[in-house]
Formats: sequence, C-alpha cells, structure tokens
Amino acid sequence: MLKATFKLLLYPLAFCFGLILTSMVVFKWIDLPTSAFMLAHNLESVLEGSKETAKYEWIDLEEIPESVQIAVITAEDQKFPSHNGIDMDATLEAINNVLDGKRSRGGSTITQQVVKNLYLWEDRSYLRKVLEIPLAMLLELVWDKRRILEVYLNIAQFGVSDFGVKRGSLYQLQKPLHQINTDEAALLAAVLPAPSKFKARYPSRRLANKQSFILRQLARYDGQQYLRALNRS
Repeated sequence: MLKATFKLLLYPLAFCFGLILTSMVVFKWIDLPTSAFMLAHNLESVLEGSKETAKYEWIDLEEIPESVQIAVITAEDQKFPSHNGIDMDATLEAINNVLDGKRSRGGSTITQQVVKNLYLWEDRSYLRKVLEIPLAMLLELVWDKRRILEVYLNIAQFGVSDFGVKRGSLYQLQKPLHQINTDEAALLAAVLPAPSKFKARYPSRRLANKQSFILRQLARYDGQQYLRALNRS
C-alpha cells in the first residue's frame, strides 16, 4: 500500500519536474510570454474585478540602462554574480531564526525570485521556500547570469498591475526607461520589496531612505565590475 501511494505521488512530481525543466530550456532562448504571478494576477482581476490585468512588455537586457541593472543587483542580491542560486549564509540565518521562533527576513536571491515569480505562488509558506532552493540551483545550471537578470527585470512586479522595468518606469516614474538617471534607477529598484504599496513619484521616507542606501552602495562598489562578472558566469 505504501509503495503504491509513493508511486502515485512520484509520477505527478516527475511530470511537473519534467515540464519545468523543459520550460527552462525553452525560455533560455525564447522571451517569456507571461509568468505564474501574472497568470494569478489576471485570474484575480477577472474573478474580483478589483484591479487591471497585468501590463507587461518584454525588453532585451541590452536595452535596459546599466544603471538600472546595477541598482537592482545592489538592492536585491549583491552576491548575485558569485552564488549558485542560493545565498547560503542568508538561508542558514533564516532557518536559525525560524528554529529560534524569530521572524524570518527575506534573503531570497534574484535567482530564487525568478523561479518564484515564474513557477510558484506569491503567498509565503515553508513549502514554497523549500521548492525555491532546488529550482534556483537548477535554473543556474540551465541559464547564465545575464539571462537570469534579464528575465528577472522583465517579470518582477513594479506596480499594482505593472510587470517588468519597462512598464515599471512608466508607472513609477512617468517616463520611458531609457530616459531615467541614476537617482531614478535607484528609486525604481527601491520599490521592489512592495511595488504595489510604494510610489516612486511620491516617495515615502522609508522609500527615500532605501534609495539613499542603494546610491551609497553604488558609490561603494564598482557596478561595471558586477556586470563584467555576469559575462564570465
């Protein structure tokens, strides 16, 4: 009985894994038409009618200003060029916090955020975190760093219904992406923790403080070196 139950669970899991792996290979070369987050957003829009359907427009990495690329890496994952999909120090710290009964804080790498947005769901859960880790490590084997960053910048949510930096710049800053300066790039990156709440046009003190932090990091680190490191990854 136990063996039969195991097989019943194993087959659908293997099928799902095969679909995900196949899609990773396909999307290594093909621009993504949507993501799990956008599909869930559109379903909620249809069922509840409380918000617009997802606004999304793909843009190649070469067309995204380097200031935006560097600001997002600086804000979200400074170890991005060197890790294998997981920030082990942050992951272990999060696990220890949970075991100690403390609130776990962030720690997700850009790669983890890609697999979460692309394949998983928004609500926080231990199951989702457990799934993120092997999927992120697998994605790092299939895609290079530049592709991971390109996809992240295109599917990350930058507003209530706006996905990707191209739409995000129009929504948050009221200007095309290619026209924004370094200060605005830092401000755009700063909205990522809560894009449906933060408004870059009318920055709160918290958002302005994070923008200042990102700008200080940009001045401290060699952003160009970060991008060169991606080419070698």
